Amino acid sequence: MRPNRLRELWRTGGAAVNGWLAIPNSFSAETMAHQGWDSLTIDLQHGMVDYATMVPMLQAISTTPTVPVVRVPWLEAGILMKVLDAGAYGVICPMVNTREDAQRLVAYTHYAPRGTRSFGPVRASLYGGPDYAAHANDTIVTFAMIETAAALDHLDDILSVEGLDAIYVGPSDLSLALGCRPVFDDVDPKAAEAIDHILARAKHHGVVAGIHNGTTEAALARIAKGFQFVTVGSDARLMAAGARQVVDRMQAGLGR
Repeated sequence: MRPNRLRELWRTGGAAVNGWLAIPNSFSAETMAHQGWDSLTIDLQHGMVDYATMVPMLQAISTTPTVPVVRVPWLEAGILMKVLDAGAYGVICPMVNTREDAQRLVAYTHYAPRGTRSFGPVRASLYGGPDYAAHANDTIVTFAMIETAAALDHLDDILSVEGLDAIYVGPSDLSLALGCRPVFDDVDPKAAEAIDHILARAKHHGVVAGIHNGTTEAALARIAKGFQFVTVGSDARLMAAGARQVVDRMQAGLGR
């Protein structure tokens, strides 16, 4: 089976640089993938992407070594299984709040006897290889998002669930849950303390910690702290920032 570069990076203590795809287009996904990201996450929760659009985006990413990841809209068996059958090599699930939530997530993403995932890797076997079924349980990466006060209350219970590979901090939702400003990087002290606590407990349990970032500076600082999966910007934000830079320079040159 095709190896999962995320697991290879983590096994050697490295950190993965992840990009984010919110634009529902295979060409933009292909363009992003050719820039050298370790992984790209297609966002079915807050992005403009639906399942039918996601499939050609996964195919576009497959033209490169970049690992295809999908953030599903919710903890629901059907969509988790469908994105894996389509060839996602990692799934990020939002709003995992309890041990029971984490157990369901692991069950939905693993074949029996380790889970309840239904068998039907229609495209996954093309991407992963003919021996996909034999190795999928040990290759696919399952992330639980930690982004609520309830998740903080049940953090050790969540992290102790066997088969959960990684957690992913959503700084904005976590900040809102703690009564703070919903930002990615310059979080309020209460949110910063919670993020440090999540990282420490993840390390204790041997679970990889990931987090969303707005800038490269914040992402590098968090890698230095011990995060091993950092998202830096989305296709939409990067396009807007690049366009704004060109327009601002032109306007300045024209004296506007």
